[in-house]
Amino acid sequence: MSGAAGGYAPHGGMHPPPRPNRAERWPLAGVAARPGRHSRDAHLKVGQESAGIVTSDGESSQAFKVHKGMGLINHVFSADSLKKLYPSNLGIGHTRYSTSGISELQNCQPFVVETLHGKIAVAHNGELTNAAQLRRKLMRHGVGLSTSSDSELITQLLAFTPPLENDDTADWVARIKNLMKETPTSYSLLIMHKDIIYAVRDPYGNRPLCIGRLIPVGDMNGKGKDNTETEGWVVSSESCSFLSIGAEYYREVLPGEIVKISRHDVQTLDVVRRSEGDPSAFCIFEYVYFARPDSIFEGQMVYSVRKRCGQQLAIEAPVEADLVSTVPESATPAALGYAQKCGLPYVEVLCKNRYVGRTFIQPNMRLRQLGVAKKFGVLSDNFKGKRVVIIDDSIVRGNTISPIIKLLRESGAKEVHIRVASPPIRFPCYMGINIPTKEELIANRPEFRDLANYIGADSVVYLSVEGLVSSVQESIKARQNNPKTDKSFIGKLGHCTACLTGDYPVELEW
Repeated sequence: MSGAAGGYAPHGGMHPPPRPNRAERWPLAGVAARPGRHSRDAHLKVGQESAGIVTSDGESSQAFKVHKGMGLINHVFSADSLKKLYPSNLGIGHTRYSTSGISELQNCQPFVVETLHGKIAVAHNGELTNAAQLRRKLMRHGVGLSTSSDSELITQLLAFTPPLENDDTADWVARIKNLMKETPTSYSLLIMHKDIIYAVRDPYGNRPLCIGRLIPVGDMNGKGKDNTETEGWVVSSESCSFLSIGAEYYREVLPGEIVKISRHDVQTLDVVRRSEGDPSAFCIFEYVYFARPDSIFEGQMVYSVRKRCGQQLAIEAPVEADLVSTVPESATPAALGYAQKCGLPYVEVLCKNRYVGRTFIQPNMRLRQLGVAKKFGVLSDNFKGKRVVIIDDSIVRGNTISPIIKLLRESGAKEVHIRVASPPIRFPCYMGINIPTKEELIANRPEFRDLANYIGADSVVYLSVEGLVSSVQESIKARQNNPKTDKSFIGKLGHCTACLTGDYPVELEW
């Protein structure tokens, strides 16, 4: 699953105050199943700084088992620490990237708090757009806060007792709807209480969340699918995590939907609507960069969207060249689409060191620069004396692409043309992804006026915002126009492009 952060956005030349504990993107996982099926392997293994799991036997809300730690997942969870989470029938987990602020164990999720009806565990992906206002409101009501995380605000709001709730019966739908009333976005949530996991997306659907069905391993080939026994249910930020734990993709949690998940079934309890006329606002950057290509969002595979982006980029920015290649690996589908549309061969020119993580999500400049130096090898025999088009998924700061171009030239490339399968990033994100400050973004610096010269390329062209949006929405609109499609929960289609356009889906408060 996904967990997250909180924030604000600049308008009219104003500047937001410092925002503690913003997150890049915090994947989550949740499992409701028979004993022995746990969530550690369902985690997307991208947490750079901390991770945590909370499990339960499903019978007592007082018997949560918790393990959290700083570091990568494989460092946090050993065989011994996992044994301590058993026996369990359900659990939720969370991984975290910290950005500004200090990485501390107290900020690690999931959070566990005592309520009138027993303990709850909460994992959050996103960033609340009115976190400062909520923090003041809670403290005015005498609620003490022990962390700098806006995820704790969510946990405390869920602990509030709704006016009509009886002391002996928890009304979790009312509590969740009260939370959604207090803050419009951005969050996907997992809430665990006794033998139930509640999966929730904000009404704008800004952060991803999907459900999978655990099935016997022998049935993973899909034969007899309709009659296959359901062994339990899993929830994750990305569907790509399901296959590795013996689960199949079931469906997305819809924007505004509150889903009750038990070992036995999945049930929609309510759907909270957006303000009248507001479009949905799923983060378009998930398609561009963060998601794995085999993940499914909005009924379409990320790989297919990225390939369409490459095809659209070929229409918008063709160039005389001998071959097309990519900066591995997230730009590979776009490069294949570009090559196919241009009629040029796709040839590998770089090989990736798979033991080095993404440079964009390293927490400081030195680590990013060292990451670039160790990240790639060159397949020079494939491009000596040739004109090369390199497709990249994004250029954020410009630190990564420049040494790659230098490497290719020194290895014999005649020309190096850069095509970027997304528009320039010009604005910070305040809804759960750490886009650098406006001053750090290459698109806002003077060098951008002559970017090709600055990074050492023969030419640089980005995909347009319109081209990206059309590539993302093409198949969604086709399904909406299908008479057989259920229109009841679709609403007005939209995507959050705030980091590209500065047009945020809701008013931001600080």
